[in-house]
Amino acid sequence: MKRLLTVFLAACAGSVPAQTYIPPQHSRPAPLIARGGEAELVQLADQGGAIEYDRKAGWQLAEHRRLAAMLATVQPHRKGTTDAFVISAALDSDPVFGREAREAAKVLARRYGAEGRTIVLAGTDGRADSALPMGSPSNLDVALARVAELMDVNEDVLILYTTSHGARFGIVYNDADQGFGAISPARLWQTLSQLGIRNRLIMISACYAGVFVPLLSSDTTAIITAASSDRSSFGCVADNDWTFFGDALVNRALRQPKPLAAAVEEATSTIATWERDGRLEPSQPQVAIGAGAARWLAVLDARAPRSATAPVGRPANAVLMAQH
Repeated sequence: MKRLLTVFLAACAGSVPAQTYIPPQHSRPAPLIARGGEAELVQLADQGGAIEYDRKAGWQLAEHRRLAAMLATVQPHRKGTTDAFVISAALDSDPVFGREAREAAKVLARRYGAEGRTIVLAGTDGRADSALPMGSPSNLDVALARVAELMDVNEDVLILYTTSHGARFGIVYNDADQGFGAISPARLWQTLSQLGIRNRLIMISACYAGVFVPLLSSDTTAIITAASSDRSSFGCVADNDWTFFGDALVNRALRQPKPLAAAVEEATSTIATWERDGRLEPSQPQVAIGAGAARWLAVLDARAPRSATAPVGRPANAVLMAQH
């Protein structure tokens, strides 16, 4: 009784910390989407469609300003230089994706000399509401269009990193209980083609992300996905700092001064080890690097920093291993 009384008095005196920030929650099925069949979901994903449910006018204005402010910071192409433009997008508001997109942007900007040419679209990192524009299908379209406007499509390279939940028809957009949608391989291919962005390194951290490889592959494209088209990937627990794919590839391998192909090989091995340790079905990450992409990758890798940086955050498999 004395112990309970002490705790109660301490709380009244304000010595017990206030309740911590609670990120937006996924608490209900997506309206319309939850009732749609597979054909309707594929059609929505092919259109890059989204449902913004019960958004207030003030929120929409604030989101517009967040996106405009982010795009205004992007510097244009430098003549005679192969510039990299980075877009790092979290398409789900679970904090793991927000944390991953933010740190991935830093790692990729440093590796590819894209400081000042980097766009981050992400929800909360778990500490407070996000000051960044969300990684919605429409915001991603606008960000890609801005990059296409500023880059020399014959010389420069798009570095696109997306992190979210995935489905067999594409990557899923879900901003708590308000934003719902999807982006299919056909939609992303169509957008990049219309914008004329041919030189591109695409990294997709999501279940079933291998569905993007057949359509997005090209001579001037390098694409790496967290899983094959019929497998799940791992680590997308809201409290994690990284997914398996993000941690192994970006947080570890790409921080080192080694070519992309070697970094992918290392990351794939790391993921396989974590999956074996956790007795998980292999996710089978996919990689396809075109001959033309290998040429511009050699240029970018040659100017990458010669020193490695240390990984940040908890290992992606920490929670899983604690359960064994």
